[in-house]
Amino acid sequence: MQKTSARLLSLLSLLQARRDWPGALLAERLDISPRTVRRDVDRLRELGYPVVAAKGPDGGYRLGAGTRLPPLLFDDAQAVALVIALKIASTSGAGIEEGAARALTTVEQVMPARLRHRIRTLEVTAVERPVTRPAPRADSTVLMTLGAAVHARETLRFDYASVSVSASASASGRGAGGDGADAPPPRRVEPHHLVTWGARWYLVAWDLDREDWRTFRADRITPRTPTGPGFVPRELPGGDVAAFVAGRFQGADGSAGWPCRGEVILGLPASVVAPYVHDGVVEERGPYRCRLVLGSWSWPALAAAVGRFDADIEVVGPAELNEAFARLARRYAGAATAPADRP
Repeated sequence: MQKTSARLLSLLSLLQARRDWPGALLAERLDISPRTVRRDVDRLRELGYPVVAAKGPDGGYRLGAGTRLPPLLFDDAQAVALVIALKIASTSGAGIEEGAARALTTVEQVMPARLRHRIRTLEVTAVERPVTRPAPRADSTVLMTLGAAVHARETLRFDYASVSVSASASASGRGAGGDGADAPPPRRVEPHHLVTWGARWYLVAWDLDREDWRTFRADRITPRTPTGPGFVPRELPGGDVAAFVAGRFQGADGSAGWPCRGEVILGLPASVVAPYVHDGVVEERGPYRCRLVLGSWSWPALAAAVGRFDADIEVVGPAELNEAFARLARRYAGAATAPADRP
């Protein structure tokens, strides 16, 4: 039979795994008597765990909600997930940074040694951006590997898929790296920051082969081992990783601001337009009119973004935006023509 302390941890783990447990089943899983189960439940209650006894012919137990927070029990995967969430929260700007940082310190203190070192090397920068669609999942093991390389300043080699790793593996029936002769060579980078942006994870790194800064989606990365030699960190352009990443996703050269920016008048109230414009300017111009200033990668993309609103559009400028609307009008008119009517 297990020692009392080990048995209590096993009992607590079972109670956390499902909502209701018959007493006889708990006794069977723990290889103890129902009487010992009752004693161990009483011990958990003394420690602050609100174990509720269920009435009935068989009896049973449930881990309920308590009035205070007792010691918690996590497996390795849960512990890593909790630390990642707390590290994002501690840089989120949501007003909970101090509490998240203190919670992170508390969790790290009770981590087993095998996890504590891995978790302390994970450095995350959260860049605020509204989430408009579900993001692909990044593997926690990959995130820990990238975070460790950033912390140790060690060169990384990895395969980089043109689609997410999970989608690539699902479509091909094998890992993202592939085993064909046409597989591209691995990327070689100096990793600098691990960043969350719009619910996606990115690695900001200096690409050694392209001699330029790059951002890589973590869900497309398959790390190769071992890591390479250490390096002296380069200075990130601008010095602010949040501004750098935001700039990279707004302008191709990494500068702040979109490369194409225009102004229009929409035949809609500002209150209707504003919820769908996250990085533009919306101003009321009357009961059913508003001014919209918006940016995008290209002029046709900007025209298409404005055109998604079901309203009359008056272009204020610049001329490139007028031309983009004319180009899209011709393209859409062609698409609307039935195939049978085409020459």
